[in-house]
Amino acid sequence: MTKSALMDMMLVFAAFGVGIVVGLTGMGGGALMTPVLVLVFGVPPLAAVSSDLVASAVMKPVGSAVHLRRGTVNLELVKWLIIGSVPAAFSGVLILKWLGPGDAAQTTVKTALGAALLLAAGLLAVRAYLRLQERAKSRSGQGTGLPHARPLISARPLVTIVLGVFGGLVVGMTSVGSGSLIIIGLMMIYPGLKAGQLVGTDLVQAVPLVAAAAVSHSLFGELSLELTLPLILGSVPGVFLGAQLSSRLNGGFIRRALAVVLFASGLKMLGVDTLPTAILLAGAVLVAPFVWMAIRRSKGFPALATSEMRQRRSAAPSATHTLHSMERQP
Repeated sequence: MTKSALMDMMLVFAAFGVGIVVGLTGMGGGALMTPVLVLVFGVPPLAAVSSDLVASAVMKPVGSAVHLRRGTVNLELVKWLIIGSVPAAFSGVLILKWLGPGDAAQTTVKTALGAALLLAAGLLAVRAYLRLQERAKSRSGQGTGLPHARPLISARPLVTIVLGVFGGLVVGMTSVGSGSLIIIGLMMIYPGLKAGQLVGTDLVQAVPLVAAAAVSHSLFGELSLELTLPLILGSVPGVFLGAQLSSRLNGGFIRRALAVVLFASGLKMLGVDTLPTAILLAGAVLVAPFVWMAIRRSKGFPALATSEMRQRRSAAPSATHTLHSMERQP
């Protein structure tokens, strides 16, 4: 096997793994694939962003079609997001072009990518906290919580367009954000949206967003078809498999692992040496679980999610027994 063929096979497997994560969690495509290309395969940052965006433009419609069929998409919000994100994504590449060729542009992309990765890792923690807070309010009756029916959402055009502009600009420059930054923004602006509708709305708006960024990178970036084709071949079946596994595996564990990877990748992109990166990563891995357990207890939940799941399973038979007893009474 030639060195080129081995490289292509490794790219396919890497894209397949990233695709599984995207199918499981709805996020992590650009946030994982681009740093893998740069840090593992030694691809120049601008070429990595360009190729990853084109591959994502092929991958995104797979999940979007599923959510459109299920009706878990708020098309009104999609419209306002697209108005802001599409021109911003196209312009993000032009900003990189304006910076000029050579090392200056590559350094800018790498720095922007590192900052975006750290932001995405932090926003994953914010997302987890917001969902826990909604569950706590729902259980105590203090809020609407997580609705089971399709909620009525009043669109806020201006702030939604601003969110689209911010997300589009970041995606156009770094390929990160279509599945992480924007979905967190939607959670903050529209807390009434249930989880499936958040993911569905974000996925559908990401299709034209990523397509615009991909077209712009094809025209003005450093697109490499030799790099893009293996990414497509691996990511599309990976997304499909991940979507099938999403109902069987613990998505929360996957998201926590994703946050750790994003944090480490962001530090390396910003040029932090290996030893400080390892120390910061070890500190985060050791401290974060205890902080999260304290937060869960402050919201009235068991410290461990596994304990909560056992309580639910033990409560379910009791509730069923009580219902049957009532039905037998005259």
